[in-house]
Amino acid sequence: MSRKIRVLVAKVGLDGHDRGAKVIAAGLRDAGMEVIYSGLHNTPDAIVAAAVQEDVDVIGISILSGAHMTLIPEIMTMLKDNKLSHVLVTGGGIIPDEDASELCKCGVGKLFGPGATINEIVGYIIAEVEQRRKKVQKS
Repeated sequence: MSRKIRVLVAKVGLDGHDRGAKVIAAGLRDAGMEVIYSGLHNTPDAIVAAAVQEDVDVIGISILSGAHMTLIPEIMTMLKDNKLSHVLVTGGGIIPDEDASELCKCGVGKLFGPGATINEIVGYIIAEVEQRRKKVQKS
């Protein structure tokens, strides 16, 4: 049996709104995932360091501050530099569609906006992690 999916739910930057991140963290736990919540006001360095330390499969970024086009690409670059490209980066918040499209081009997975359901997020994470684990096993 494969190990449980490990998810780091991360708040990056100066965004101080964490109610949504806590709801998502609880929903992922209820779905059987191991969840680590980063707390507020993390730097990209701190998030990547936590991802390494906790050996996560997923980083779920919650961002409402508008700094997503700076902070998320920085996290993606650090993950690649640390040979962690297999880690799924997903998340949500207030991210315009055109920005989500650009973030996808740099390797970010699906981003969820207001109104997304826990079931939708859980289903996406399970399917994506399963694919990534198979790919890593083949290489």
